[in-house]
Amino acid sequence: MYKNTGSEPKMANLPYFLDGTLNINNRWVKLAAIIPWTDVEEIYALNFTSHTGPKALPARTAFGSLIIQVKLSLTDEETIEMISENPYLQYFLGFERYKQEAPFDSSMMTHFRKRFGAQDIKDIDELLHTATRKKEEDSNDDSDNDPPSNKVL
Repeated sequence: MYKNTGSEPKMANLPYFLDGTLNINNRWVKLAAIIPWTDVEEIYALNFTSHTGPKALPARTAFGSLIIQVKLSLTDEETIEMISENPYLQYFLGFERYKQEAPFDSSMMTHFRKRFGAQDIKDIDELLHTATRKKEEDSNDDSDNDPPSNKVL
């Protein structure tokens, strides 16, 4: 016979499950480190000529959401749901802390796609490749300066 002892997790304890630390080897943390966000911001800003109206979401949030959607093959609604469930994705988008609610309405994904045209994507892709190559070259330069190993093969 089995008697339920009430050991089912309580939803009120869920926030304590996340201790606030992120694994630096997570793919989203690594990707966030190599994307030239300042350049993405400059490209994004060119799409806004008016100084009136509601404030737009940051470029990192907009472009990062599109990356998440493409990499994970998600619909607009699934993208928002995934972002609201995953602290790594929220970090990738530049959020300061984890929030369990949707960061924006799924209809914003359409606006993000309009604001990053084909040429913008090509420009950002080239910047990303340049940044990646530079990082690899810097890494190779650092390993060239390491003292020789006394290992015998």
